[in-house]
Amino acid sequence: MIKPHGSDELNPLFVYDSAENDALQKEAEDLASIVVSSATAANAVMLGAGYFNPLTGYMNKADALSVAREMKTTSGLFWPTPVLNLVHDAGNIKAGDRIALKDPNVEDNPVLAVMDVEAIEEFTDDEMAMMSKEIYRAREGEVHPGVEAFNAQGKVCLSGPIKVLNFSYFLTEFPDTFRTAVEIRNEIKERGWNKVVAFQTRNPMHLAHEELCHMAMDRLGCDGLVIHMLLGKLKKGDIPAPVRDAAIRKMVELYFPPNSAMVTGYGFDMLYAGPKEAVLHAVFRQNMGATHFIVGRDHAGVGDHYGAFDAQEIFDKEVPAGAMEIEIFRADHTAWSKKLNKVVMMSEAPDHSKEDFVLLSGTKVREMLAQGIAPPKEFSRPEVAQILIDHYKNQS
Repeated sequence: MIKPHGSDELNPLFVYDSAENDALQKEAEDLASIVVSSATAANAVMLGAGYFNPLTGYMNKADALSVAREMKTTSGLFWPTPVLNLVHDAGNIKAGDRIALKDPNVEDNPVLAVMDVEAIEEFTDDEMAMMSKEIYRAREGEVHPGVEAFNAQGKVCLSGPIKVLNFSYFLTEFPDTFRTAVEIRNEIKERGWNKVVAFQTRNPMHLAHEELCHMAMDRLGCDGLVIHMLLGKLKKGDIPAPVRDAAIRKMVELYFPPNSAMVTGYGFDMLYAGPKEAVLHAVFRQNMGATHFIVGRDHAGVGDHYGAFDAQEIFDKEVPAGAMEIEIFRADHTAWSKKLNKVVMMSEAPDHSKEDFVLLSGTKVREMLAQGIAPPKEFSRPEVAQILIDHYKNQS
């Protein structure tokens, strides 16, 4: 099986020993505490679940700046984006303290993790601007939701190792879908899969997505597919996770052979960081046991901020050879060809014009679904469309 990133064994930071977990929960009652940002909480969940192996906690200032500029920590570990605990004010907390990190996304802010604070440092405005530019490729004066969320957390950086005590709301709200990297690795082994491709989604899967997964599996000779959906914070207008989950499960049930696809999810907030986020996605897919990862057109993008294939080209131009073991499956837009009566990758149909494909904008699809109209069968499976129509009907 493929090795985790940066180590021979996966080292999740969740405290699985119940006696130790209980003891830490009790200790946390008397510790100084902070209610962390949603992004910091999501980082804790990813650290706890093993997705951010081999990190042991939140990065310090030097590591964060090095990762932003060069995609490696000061010790030389390849890592694409800073993993931070940012606050506006650390209050009376000082280096050497053990503190409780409280969950901002769950009622009454339960303790999510305990942290041994090694350093408290502040980024300058110029350093925050540099990180925004390097991580998000942000242009000056441009409104970018990822940059806004990053800068809204504060400039004070608390670094040090953590022990994670729960998985926030992900395990309770998505018990059938949320899986740790440890659990996915175990299930891949149980299924007897060796070559595994992962597909990232934050949207329902229409026919083109489904066929892209079949293409990747066939061309790579994969034993299995892991559909791995984001369960964390999205931007306004995105389809809620439970609806996506239901739609994707219906698609797999009806249109994938038995024991060929797993439907899973992970607890993270979307960064909308385009190329850098695509690399991060690849790192944590390696940690969960995937040997291949589909990177599509404008992967992890927002609006028209990134070039169509920037998220693929970064693997060739900026990721050092040997930095990761996972391999990338490069995908273009897929769509139904009226000429060939099947879904094809548009770049592989040079004799086609735009009119030869069944193409619908996201806005048009949402309008149709809101009106109770199913998109054509060449665009969406009718069973999937019905789940989405029911969702929009309940919104009105």
